[in-house]
Amino acid sequence: MIGPTLWGYLFRRYVVMTGWFVLGVLVIIFMVDFSEFSNRASARSGYSLPLGLMLSALRLPNIMQATVPFVVLFSSISVLIVLNRKYELVVARSAGVSAWQFLMPLCAASFLIGVVTITVVNPLSSYALSLVHEIEVGIGMQRGTVGTVKRTPWIRQRTDEGVTIIGAKNIARRGLLLGDTSFIRLDDDGSISERIDSKTALLEEGNWVLRDATRVSRTDASQPIGTVKIKSNLKPEFVEESLASPQSISFFELPRKIEIARSFGLGANAFAMQYQSLLVLPLLLVAMTLIAATVSLRFIRFGQSGAVILAGILAGFLLYVVTVLAKAFGTTGAVPPFVAAWLPVIIASALGVTVLLHKEDG
Repeated sequence: MIGPTLWGYLFRRYVVMTGWFVLGVLVIIFMVDFSEFSNRASARSGYSLPLGLMLSALRLPNIMQATVPFVVLFSSISVLIVLNRKYELVVARSAGVSAWQFLMPLCAASFLIGVVTITVVNPLSSYALSLVHEIEVGIGMQRGTVGTVKRTPWIRQRTDEGVTIIGAKNIARRGLLLGDTSFIRLDDDGSISERIDSKTALLEEGNWVLRDATRVSRTDASQPIGTVKIKSNLKPEFVEESLASPQSISFFELPRKIEIARSFGLGANAFAMQYQSLLVLPLLLVAMTLIAATVSLRFIRFGQSGAVILAGILAGFLLYVVTVLAKAFGTTGAVPPFVAAWLPVIIASALGVTVLLHKEDG
């Protein structure tokens, strides 16, 4: 039976190694993101070097969430190889400690990293993303990342002024602040009567407030109209559920948002899929650790082929790709979100355990 001293030693070695990997990945991500964003935004009048640095820093928690499975995979492989090279695992085996016992601290640490990610990193990421979206809308930047849609979303409202179709290229404040908007007003017969474009549109109580607006009608040419208000009977909760990015909502808020969205008759598949993906993250990280163990436990005297290590990395990458594809199916509603999130991880964990059973216990 593994003792508390050895258990704590393995746990600490793994956490320290993971911390170094996280630090390295964050530095690389920050440099690449800052360079890419500076190239896009440097020509904007509201852009400055401190602003670019701040936005890249605010995006780090969200990007880190996506890279955590790979960090855990590489960290697990590295720790096990180092322990093997120093014959520490050999000594542990000779003392009667099985592979399952010295893998337990690593799996526990992976699970704990997943819990910290969804309870600490995710709320921080959601808040930071909200700030990023609002600043990008303010400087008129269409970045093309999370929260900036690749296609213009449209919502419809009907008031005593008639029917208005609302579209926007950028979204902030979970859908309450829109950037590069178009408000298309329809006649009773369904034909377009006028179109109002604006730099920003903010939903207040009973009104959309459009700033830097321009009106185009069937009879008049385009003319600037400054700030204008358009009546609205849309509830902020409905707009938020229709336009908000799931990544901009924290793990703790998602259950309530799903319930509200369904009360408005919306499918809420994107929110449900995001919630289930976060919920299964600790188990996904444990599966990555098991995959790493299948290619890293061989005694160093027998050789640890680079091809075998590469196969483990490819297996982890394949698991990640499958989870992303399953998430896409769950978001569209083709597969129930619970099934799309949990099934690939459960299958991968079962395969990892099976391979280890075959190698360790025959």
